[in-house]
Amino acid sequence: MDSVCPGEPILTELLLENVSVGALSEVSLVVPAGQVVCLSGSSGSGKSRLLRAVADLEPHGGRISLGDTAQLDVPAHQWRRRVVMVPAESQWWFDEVGPHFPGMTAEQLPPALAFPPEVMVWSVSRLSSGERQRLALWRALAMQPEALLLDEPTANLDGNTTEVIEDWLLEEIRRREIATLWVAHDRAQIHRVADAHYRIQGTGLETVHGSD
Repeated sequence: MDSVCPGEPILTELLLENVSVGALSEVSLVVPAGQVVCLSGSSGSGKSRLLRAVADLEPHGGRISLGDTAQLDVPAHQWRRRVVMVPAESQWWFDEVGPHFPGMTAEQLPPALAFPPEVMVWSVSRLSSGERQRLALWRALAMQPEALLLDEPTANLDGNTTEVIEDWLLEEIRRREIATLWVAHDRAQIHRVADAHYRIQGTGLETVHGSD
């Protein structure tokens, strides 16, 4: 049995065992801590529904766990603080940006997001879709998650911004050892960010080797 040295971080993997949701059935998958597993598939194949099941936002069969903690053993709101989903269309509850980041200040804005300090007092309604997407990623990371579920997190960004955000996300994921399930359709992006790549085929997953 492997032993853990005192002071050594305990790495937490995300585990799906025989998960069924929508047309998908018996999906089993391991997302190791600090790694990115990309998920691709045709439109309507069930990628987003699978992420929602992992986030405990969609009824499903099978077992999902984070380390030694089973999803069914903790209240949904506690699970979602540990396993944080960033949907393709982010949700905002306050009129201004700042209240969505309690305890955070403009000085803590990651430079990669390319926002001025005044963004914290901006109205959410003035944000473009790309600006909302970038801020939603920071909001997710500010929750100190152990696992991230990203649904096409750069879909509304241009090419140069996409690669800057990818580099920032990967640095945070590696540094914090966050298990990350990342839905993507762009082959070049998958090649850049993925440690492993699975494609939805029919009712299950197939492993994609190399850059697809």
